[in-house]
Amino acid sequence: MGRQKRSSKVLERAVRRAASMNSIDPNLDVGNGLTLSAFSTLIETMRTRENAYNSALSNLDKLYHEMLQTERELADMAEHMLMGVATRYGKSSVEYGMAGGVPKNQRSKKRRGDSPTPSSQQPSFIADVEGKI
Repeated sequence: MGRQKRSSKVLERAVRRAASMNSIDPNLDVGNGLTLSAFSTLIETMRTRENAYNSALSNLDKLYHEMLQTERELADMAEHMLMGVATRYGKSSVEYGMAGGVPKNQRSKKRRGDSPTPSSQQPSFIADVEGKI
C-alpha cells in the first residue's frame, strides 16, 4: 500500500475564495500588495508544490518496493551462497564457518522440555533478594 497522498483544505478553500473574488473584480487590489493576481500566483505555487510532494511520495513508494525486492533477492542469494559453500566444503568445515554458517560439530543440542533456568536453580541474586524481603 502506498503512502497517503496529501490534499490541502486550505488550497481548496483558497481556490473557491479566489473564484468568488474574481466575480467581484478580476483586478481586485485591497492594498498592501494584496491583489487577486498575487493570490492566484500563490495558489498555483501551492498546487505545484502539493503535486510535486505527492509525486515524490509515489517515487519513494516505488523505490521502497524496489529496495524490498532487491533485499529479498539478496537474502535468497546469500542463503544459496552459504549452501554452495556447504556443498563444496561440507557443513562441518572451517570454510563453512568462515562463510557465516555454524559448523555441524559446533551446534548445541537442544533437548525437549529443558528450560534455560530450571525453577529449582534460581540465580544467586534472586535468592539474595528473596532472603531480604
